Amino acid sequence: MKNGYDNRSGRLYTIANPKKSPAMTFFAGLYCLYSLLPYAWLFINATKTQRDFSSTFGLSFGRSFALWDNIRKVFTYDNGIFINWLLNTVFYTIVGAGVSTLLAALAGYALAKLKFTGKRLVLMIILGSISVPGLALVIPQFLLFSKLGLTNTYWAVLIPSFVSPFGVYLMWIYSAQSVPDALIDAAEIDGAGPFRCFFSVAAPLISPCLVTVFLFSFVGIWNNFFLPQVMLKNSKLYPLTLGLYIWNKANAQAGGSGQMIQNIVLTASSLTIIPLIIAFLSLQKYWQSGLSMGSVKE
Repeated sequence: MKNGYDNRSGRLYTIANPKKSPAMTFFAGLYCLYSLLPYAWLFINATKTQRDFSSTFGLSFGRSFALWDNIRKVFTYDNGIFINWLLNTVFYTIVGAGVSTLLAALAGYALAKLKFTGKRLVLMIILGSISVPGLALVIPQFLLFSKLGLTNTYWAVLIPSFVSPFGVYLMWIYSAQSVPDALIDAAEIDGAGPFRCFFSVAAPLISPCLVTVFLFSFVGIWNNFFLPQVMLKNSKLYPLTLGLYIWNKANAQAGGSGQMIQNIVLTASSLTIIPLIIAFLSLQKYWQSGLSMGSVKE
């Protein structure tokens, strides 16, 4: 049992210790093991040579530690095209996630705090669009972009990533709960317009949700595969997901010819995971922070 003090009411309160369930702990540990096992297999096999990969068990290390040599091969194989794919992916992700988060924040704030004609219809459209899988829109998008002459360009991947109905929904819910109307009214009395109210008053309060929406968009665009596969033909425009698929396909076609590059594909796949891990670990603290707490004194 823990005791605490409520500054608002001036009362003491008691927090009961959470109950422990051995069964739930076991299943949680089992799920954690199930989730981490593929990553362990991937990173272990990234340290092997092609010969060791073919002759050793998947979860055992090879006769020699070839991680650094494999990394060097990744960046030099096929005239160093991996670097080009990496830069493309960073460009698609940063621009797409940034614009997507900004548009979602503006739309969500407007739906939560502004009054305009057709607001209910817009909400219904957004809620309905969440239920439509993104893969179902790829072919219509391809036909539209081909009419506009935008296929096989950076815009063919960027423009679809700018729209995030789920991000708008999250920002709408969070803005409605975390941005007090009293602050907006006070800013409007001081002469602030809608954009000034958003960037100066609302944005700091909804920053945890901004980070969440950004991470959702970041992961979605970083792992995007089917859309680039349909839209792009030039290998110099490929993201990492599509580039690694081409490498793996070439490795499968090589078969027993002695030109297999499975160790290079696995090492490259391991490298593509690292930015996602860094992004989640570095931005994790913002998920749990309550920046709106204490903004309004009752």
